[in-house]
Amino acid sequence: MELQDKVLKCIDCDSDFVFSVGEQLFYRDKQFRNEPKRCKSCKTRRVSVLQASPPERKSPRIETPATCSQCGKSTTVPFRPTQGRPVLCRDCFQGKRTVASA
Repeated sequence: MELQDKVLKCIDCDSDFVFSVGEQLFYRDKQFRNEPKRCKSCKTRRVSVLQASPPERKSPRIETPATCSQCGKSTTVPFRPTQGRPVLCRDCFQGKRTVASA
């Protein structure tokens, strides 16, 4: 079947736009299943709006109280500690990182 340019209707501005043979071949090569829904100007506007908005956090940060395995100081950690694994306070963790990188 030979491809031909298609005229599609933009879902945002309701104007007609051309889905060219070259674009159709590109979509087929990338194995996209759906035809485009927006004209180029609406797509550009939508992408710029989506990139401008800050990403939303999916879940609140977990702060779990713990005791440092190295110095015994009370601290909080941003994860739930598992049994048998050491938990370090910020100072001991930073000290261990600088020793490991040296």
